[in-house]
Amino acid sequence: MAWYDSAVFYHIYPLGLCGCAHENDGMATPGAFKKLEEWAAHAAKLGCTALYVGPLFESGSHGYDTLDYRLVDRRLGTNAELKEFVAACHARGQKVILDAVFNHVGRGFFAFQDLLRNRENSRWKDWFCDLNFWGNNEYGDGLSYANWGGHNLLVKLNQRNPEVQQYHFETVKFWVEEFDIDGLRLDAADVLDFGFMQSLRRFTEGLKPEFWLLGEVIHGDYSRWANPTTLHSVTNYELHKGLWSGHNDHNYFEIAHTMRRLQGLCGDTRLYTFSDNHDVERLASRLNNPADIRGVAILVYTLWGIPSIYYGSEFGLEGKKVRGTDWPLRPCLELEQFEPVETHPVVSLYAALGKLKADCPALTDGSYKELLLTTRQYAFARIGQKETLVTVLNNDDAPARLEFALPCEASGAEDLLAGCAESQPVKAEIGWGRMQLELPAHYGTVLRLRA
Repeated sequence: MAWYDSAVFYHIYPLGLCGCAHENDGMATPGAFKKLEEWAAHAAKLGCTALYVGPLFESGSHGYDTLDYRLVDRRLGTNAELKEFVAACHARGQKVILDAVFNHVGRGFFAFQDLLRNRENSRWKDWFCDLNFWGNNEYGDGLSYANWGGHNLLVKLNQRNPEVQQYHFETVKFWVEEFDIDGLRLDAADVLDFGFMQSLRRFTEGLKPEFWLLGEVIHGDYSRWANPTTLHSVTNYELHKGLWSGHNDHNYFEIAHTMRRLQGLCGDTRLYTFSDNHDVERLASRLNNPADIRGVAILVYTLWGIPSIYYGSEFGLEGKKVRGTDWPLRPCLELEQFEPVETHPVVSLYAALGKLKADCPALTDGSYKELLLTTRQYAFARIGQKETLVTVLNNDDAPARLEFALPCEASGAEDLLAGCAESQPVKAEIGWGRMQLELPAHYGTVLRLRA
């Protein structure tokens, strides 16, 4: 089994966490990589075996308008500091993947600057898409070009150009040789050229064993991207939406249906499972009832997939977009401002789930079996070779009694989350091949069946 199949990810947006200037002024933020190291060590205590950190390379503003792919953003520090950071993560047993922003560049990127100067005579004009030298834009360039998302700040690259492909491949090779990274999260993979991604897969397979490719994909048939010839996994936005709206609407059918649909499309492919990230509002701000954080966290870890935590959300941190800006989702934080893992109810739960993921192979490779489904109650099993775990959830405003057929023979059940801060007692009764238990309102847990 590859490392990423059993990984738990911790996602850091470094420019935000480290309090960097929103516009690149060329000034380093003192102690940025030291702070990243502190949070990476914190993530290890939660059982996170991998880090997704990005964007990290020189850009003009938010990190996705890349200016130099081979230079760490000056606001964060130096290439040497990134190398030391990755080495420290590896020493703790953590893998590191970085953002790969290959679909577009910032306007200060060398090839685009040459295009603005030399127009039709630019050596680099074929690196860009849909150039119109009779057009114009808000910058007064006297030309127009394809961009990402309608933003001319982000100039679209032509990934079908062999020179562009080779440039990106050489960049990845540089990142591996210089920093020893373990994989990439491909930004805007849903608009990247499929031929480019397939070539990148072949290239990276020969570059480093078990090098992992994750794609940012919002909608669609995820198997078009996540398959044996393209990417290893994609961001599971479909389940992300169901996780919060299924709780807000008292509709576990939405989550269960999403699981059935995705398994039908993707089979055994493990999708990257998250409750929030740097582009969407924090889970605590999405949920109508904050108590449902518990149920969502349990689902992220116990459904089929690769679980992840977005920095700060393990503490129940809130965050909403304000006037269209994403910066409130990407705050500067200090670890000292939060309660210790042992006493904070949310982070204590995440730490326990991380331990479960490490100790219980069934959460990685156990088959998924639905046991009970109503609008407000949900139970399913993860059936492994040596153990069976059962997730039970109640999204009602009142306690509920659950009863369902056991997925295997059992004489008892152990509550694996009983030791978390503010956990409540759950006693399961087993007889005649069935289980009965009562769950408090807006509560859930994970049970290990005993033979």
